[in-house]
Amino acid sequence: MAKMIPPKERVKREQIPMPEQEPKERIYNFKEVPLGYTQELAIYEAQRCLQCKNPKCVPGCPAEINIPKFIEKIVEEDFAGAYLEILKTDDLPAMTGRVCPQEEQCQQVC
Repeated sequence: MAKMIPPKERVKREQIPMPEQEPKERIYNFKEVPLGYTQELAIYEAQRCLQCKNPKCVPGCPAEINIPKFIEKIVEEDFAGAYLEILKTDDLPAMTGRVCPQEEQCQQVC
């Protein structure tokens, strides 16, 4: 199981860009452009969360997802638990995740 890393190490980590289908490939298909993170990359990215006592990301989320709890579940490699955490406040996570400009909402206030 992955573990949380010390806060000083968390802030040093750079955000990992979402892997995407190459333009040369995607011009010939209708598949999703963002490929998603592997489990390893998702955990690495989740370990960047500072787990703030008063997280501003939650009120920054229109779906009111408990983002620190969701991220904690990813670090624990409990991906089903992370999904269930999202379902507590969002009935349509696949749609919401597709249209959510997180860089302007929860990530911006982080």
